[in-house]
Amino acid sequence: MNMKASIVAVAPLALIFAGPLLAVDPQLLNLVMPDAKMMAGVNVDQAKASPFGTYVLVQIQSQNQDLQKLSTLTGFDPTRDLDELLIASNGTPPKPSSLVLARGTFDAAKIQAAALGGGATTQTYGGTTLVLDPKGNNGFAFLNGTIAVAGDIASVKAALDRQTAPSTIDPALLVQVNQLSTTEDAWGISEVPPPVTPPANAPNAQQIPLNVLQKITQTSGGVKFADPIVATANAQTATASDATSIAGVLQLLANLGQMQAQQNPQAAAILKSLVVTSNGNTVQISLSIPEAQAEAAFQTKPNANAQPNSRRPGRRL
Repeated sequence: MNMKASIVAVAPLALIFAGPLLAVDPQLLNLVMPDAKMMAGVNVDQAKASPFGTYVLVQIQSQNQDLQKLSTLTGFDPTRDLDELLIASNGTPPKPSSLVLARGTFDAAKIQAAALGGGATTQTYGGTTLVLDPKGNNGFAFLNGTIAVAGDIASVKAALDRQTAPSTIDPALLVQVNQLSTTEDAWGISEVPPPVTPPANAPNAQQIPLNVLQKITQTSGGVKFADPIVATANAQTATASDATSIAGVLQLLANLGQMQAQQNPQAAAILKSLVVTSNGNTVQISLSIPEAQAEAAFQTKPNANAQPNSRRPGRRL
């Protein structure tokens, strides 16, 4: 089993967990590469107090085979043992340095043993056991019983070095990280232009001027989970004209998404609530979704025997 994949499989939770956050854990932040340009984080511990966050945790664990294997072999349960995630990358092509940093409760011996049983190897680096995947490209390590780091080998080793020589990310980025991690339940920042691949099967895709998205200099946003769930994002550009053009393209993509989602009423309703505006050189995006609607949209494998008004496992009243 690819244990690094199992740990990284938890990363999407950074976009969907809930709860009022404190600022990002400084122990995790000190391990981030100094040239980071993309960061996302969530206080998973707070998710356990949120009905939607709890629901998502249960759904992901029940549908992800890697997490199920990890839990069976090691007893690790993200709904119980994971407290916080921080994801970082320098975004440098073609092979950006990337890290997934986690704070929680880990049985390092069991997890390492399970990895070795799946073909992984180990090496000692700076007094810490580094577990490498069978190809030797990626790995993970436990700094202690409460902090784990995963990523490409060079990035993991560099993170281990920063235990005694903490890095300092760009001051402007640090300000935003502290602000978003304090005010939002889940958050993300990117100083890398977004990809310009048109939506699959979109009509007249070649006519969509996606190249204008390359004029975005920074994106940031967050999610606050309540009822309704509110997501907001900002995209910075060099000029007001660029912002107006980008807002138009994003609205067009949302409209196309609604057309493609005609057979999925929940997805179509969510896209319909998307609001895109421009204000000076900033594109502002907002989305408001009732909790019940978000759960219905997230549930990729509906249970035909479930009652329409039944409460699903994992929800708290």
